[in-house]
Amino acid sequence: MNGTEGYAVFFFPQALEALGEAIKPYLMQADKAEPWVLCHQIDTAGALLEMTLQGHNAEGAPVEIELMVPNSMVRMIVSARSDEVFGFSPHRFTKVAPAASAIPAAPATEAAGKPKA
Repeated sequence: MNGTEGYAVFFFPQALEALGEAIKPYLMQADKAEPWVLCHQIDTAGALLEMTLQGHNAEGAPVEIELMVPNSMVRMIVSARSDEVFGFSPHRFTKVAPAASAIPAAPATEAAGKPKA
């Protein structure tokens, strides 16, 4: 994923309070918006939400950071993908063929037309 793709994970206010100082280095915030964590990948299976973040260590080398929090702390996850056809942005529609012509007929087989002897 590039810099404009990933997931913004928003937490309940009580979750941010419970996580305290430990979550603050990973939070992003804009004017009048609730703080969020920008993730490269997420895994929502299981009791914990696994978030993979892209970062840099003290020497500036790239590192992958994994954060895990209980799923019950998550208020909302928003995809931050750059493609035009996601979310509430204007979509480009193309004319779709009628449903009957969209599914091709199955080819007839030689055995289907012959009576059994």
